[in-house]
Amino acid sequence: MTPVLPDPVVHVVDDDVDLRQSLVFLLESVGVQALTYPDARTFLAEFDRDEPAVVIVDVRMPVVSGFELQDRLIELGYPAPLVFCSAHGDIPMSVRALTRGAVDFLEKPYQPQRMVELVQAQLVQARLRFAEHARRRAVNERLETLTQREREVLQLVVDGLPSQVIAHRLGTSVKTVDVHRARIKSKTGADSLGTLVRDILTCGITV
Repeated sequence: MTPVLPDPVVHVVDDDVDLRQSLVFLLESVGVQALTYPDARTFLAEFDRDEPAVVIVDVRMPVVSGFELQDRLIELGYPAPLVFCSAHGDIPMSVRALTRGAVDFLEKPYQPQRMVELVQAQLVQARLRFAEHARRRAVNERLETLTQREREVLQLVVDGLPSQVIAHRLGTSVKTVDVHRARIKSKTGADSLGTLVRDILTCGITV
């Protein structure tokens, strides 16, 4: 089931107050909600990790740079598309940003229409990314209810093995394996083990 998520917002992280205000005005003129932060620390303290979003960040900021913020968001597993916007960009900087997962690197002053088109495209991607992130988290939360033995059985089910083979692999009886299968289905709230296996494979999760 696809999670129901709110419309994405845009987070603007930049120590230039004039740029923040002008970017908010530009985005709101096309119906996009934008939130602003004067530095990376403020953003990290205030942003909602679960709210779909696009992040626009300057490279050179005091205390915590845009690149350091990018690294922190990667550590958090935050799925928002990240756009860098800098007046001091060069090729090595843009390569560094893009190879670490940023979706674009714009030079200031940016072309307003280019920014609008980029943000609108990434808002679509944000919806997809956060929906997938929510699905993965939901499946992982269901798997956390299982014991180690139940996880072992489930992994063999994911591998496509029948109860008889699983019992042989684990040195137990088929009846015991079937009990584990029933408990896995009950604990995870799955309609069937087949649907649970499908969710695990679709999300690329390791049991």
